[in-house]
Amino acid sequence: MRAIEIYRPAELADLIITDQPLPSPAAHQVLIKVVAAGVNRPDLMQRKGLYPPPPGASAVLGLEVSGIIEAIGSEVTEFTAGDPVCALLTGGGYAEYCLTSASCCLPIPKGLSFIQAAALPETFFTVWSNLFDRAKLQAGESLLVHGGTSGIGTTAIQIGKAFGSRVIVTAGSEEKCQYCQKLGADLAINYRQQDFVAAVLHHTDNRGVDVVLDIIGGDYLPRNLKCLAIDGRLQQIAIQHGGKSEINLASVLMKRLTISGTTLRPRSDDFKAKIARQLFAKVWPLLEAGQLEPIIDSVFPLTKAAEAHERMESSQHIGKIILEI
Repeated sequence: MRAIEIYRPAELADLIITDQPLPSPAAHQVLIKVVAAGVNRPDLMQRKGLYPPPPGASAVLGLEVSGIIEAIGSEVTEFTAGDPVCALLTGGGYAEYCLTSASCCLPIPKGLSFIQAAALPETFFTVWSNLFDRAKLQAGESLLVHGGTSGIGTTAIQIGKAFGSRVIVTAGSEEKCQYCQKLGADLAINYRQQDFVAAVLHHTDNRGVDVVLDIIGGDYLPRNLKCLAIDGRLQQIAIQHGGKSEINLASVLMKRLTISGTTLRPRSDDFKAKIARQLFAKVWPLLEAGQLEPIIDSVFPLTKAAEAHERMESSQHIGKIILEI
């Protein structure tokens, strides 16, 4: 089968097509004939040698796919060969075939294409788990999302609004801010032109927001804490500005703040299966009803994976970047 392999990880030119043996599913796994694969920032980090796959995971890039189940393991009962699915992976998505646990697969929502379905797993699993399982976001509460036009951001805006939250986002241009508001954001802040802390406090009458979902880290940490209301929760899911920062812990004490962080890839199949069940019950009906939709920025063939990475690194994209296999 064709798959993307990394040579000299720092260079885009070193994403090349290779021929690899067809994998066979273990008892709890399915083999998927991949139609489309999502591109995510962890893929870029892995390409640069900054995010090695967890033990036992495929070294091939790709954390989410859509496709057709080709074969099933001996213990799999919920799917059969021929079923169209989208799936969360620990790696291996940039290939014609990939393996994953059957518990990390979901049926493609009715009405969605394979391209759209490939944009669902990584962002929807991440946003749902962090906003509702960890940050305990409730209807009527307020949410600040950084990177409003990223795959995470466009998903968080829609899910936050669908479940009754007031959503504020940051983005890097007026065009992106307008798009976020089109998706439902109550306020979009151009962080290149405005102090987002001042804008958030002004919008909330100095109360602050209940939850911050942050992919930036670094120098954003103390600013995020200033944005939080009493009993506010900061949910850190990426660190694009680095993993180090300095804060005044007095504000954490005085406002009873909670700071939490997660990464999804190394978590167990059982943990991911729980999220999958929640999404199927609570979010899949909204996708099928057209109340939510995956936002697709662009689609590249597998042979243009390097160009897809360049598109993501430019930060000009709005929504998800997809590889069509």
